[in-house]
Amino acid sequence: MDILQTIARKLGDAFGLDRCAIFLTGAQDEVRLVASYEDPSIRNLVVDLHRYPELKRAFDSRETVFIPDAQNDPQFRSVKAQLAMRNVRSIVVVPLQHHGNVIGAIFLRTDRDAESFRDADVRFCQVIASLTAKALSNAHRFESMLRQQEDVAASHRRAELQRIALVAFLRRLLARHAQAEEQSWAETLLPKASDEELERLVAVAMQVLEEEAKG
Repeated sequence: MDILQTIARKLGDAFGLDRCAIFLTGAQDEVRLVASYEDPSIRNLVVDLHRYPELKRAFDSRETVFIPDAQNDPQFRSVKAQLAMRNVRSIVVVPLQHHGNVIGAIFLRTDRDAESFRDADVRFCQVIASLTAKALSNAHRFESMLRQQEDVAASHRRAELQRIALVAFLRRLLARHAQAEEQSWAETLLPKASDEELERLVAVAMQVLEEEAKG
């Protein structure tokens, strides 16, 4: 999943993260690490959710987990020493959802020398997660189509153009978010955004991708 690695890298660079990873669910409640900002060589590693309480919480609740100060958060009391050794500050975990089902999550973490995530950063990551989930859904439909059809050259070309358009779109989106003065753009783009507003923004973005993919 090269596109997932690209997303992890872009988010890591944009926010100056200590860690950024993308997890996907598999068969029999399996969870795999499929993209990693700090170690791109990791592509399909089975993980134990009990070692990641914040990740498990996101999967169970289907809601974004935002922990501004991990070392002083009660749920991490038992691993406070490890967090101190790793110099962890804030954590954000955004579930990837498709038709109400959690199919994965984007995990972001900063060290104690970095600024904590702001609410606008969290909402921004939710938009990226929604786009990522839709891209994965499109990829799954395309793979199913490949198994059913023999003449797929035109569809293959369209799917590839959509992938390229998505990467280009994310690059522009992240660059603008990172470069805006005091991130004021993020504040104005997502002012107290509701779930419906986020869905509207994602729908607009996907429409743009469709148009760009047409060439």
